[in-house]
Amino acid sequence: MTDFKTMWLGKDKGVSDKIKEHLAPKKQLRTRIEQAIRALELQNRKLEVALRSLREKDKYYYSKVLNAIRAHDRSRAVLYANELAELRKAVKSISTAKLALEQIALRLSTVKDIGDVMVAISPAMSVVKGVRDNITHILPQAENELSEIQDILTRILVDAGQMAGVTIDFRAANDEAERILKEAEAQVEREMKERLPGIPSFEGPVESPKESEFMF
Repeated sequence: MTDFKTMWLGKDKGVSDKIKEHLAPKKQLRTRIEQAIRALELQNRKLEVALRSLREKDKYYYSKVLNAIRAHDRSRAVLYANELAELRKAVKSISTAKLALEQIALRLSTVKDIGDVMVAISPAMSVVKGVRDNITHILPQAENELSEIQDILTRILVDAGQMAGVTIDFRAANDEAERILKEAEAQVEREMKERLPGIPSFEGPVESPKESEFMF
């Protein structure tokens, strides 16, 4: 039997101490996962703010295109239509990034054990990297924030790998990340076609856009 005095002096560890030592890494891992989820949710709120601004600009340039066509000013109509096309590329990129990050946050929120961590974190890192590469030319301020999220995920992956004693299949993780990004992009494309009016033609009669057309 463990001598109480020895345990009190720290020369031997009681059952409760051993249990705490066993649970501490898992608790730290859970804390970091929650930190990553909060960081992802914060980033998505910022992306939503950026999208609201871009949607307002979309309405503005759309009306400019219509007005130029009505005035038979083809050169100005083409100029505004090009601006509108570039704007919608930005909307698509940011919307895709936001949806992909939402999927990653959802996956992390369902993690229950070390095996789940390994499955969720590896593609998450690739997704965040892909998002960073795709939108930082539009939102330069997002680069540092996404890099910080990558750092958090890297620490989680390292800790989980050490605890589980396994190596990561990065090829499979990258394939999964690519699938997530492609699915997000396809969904955004469908929604944009359904909710945004097409860029007007420069021929034929022009009708004023309805407010309900701008629902994206």
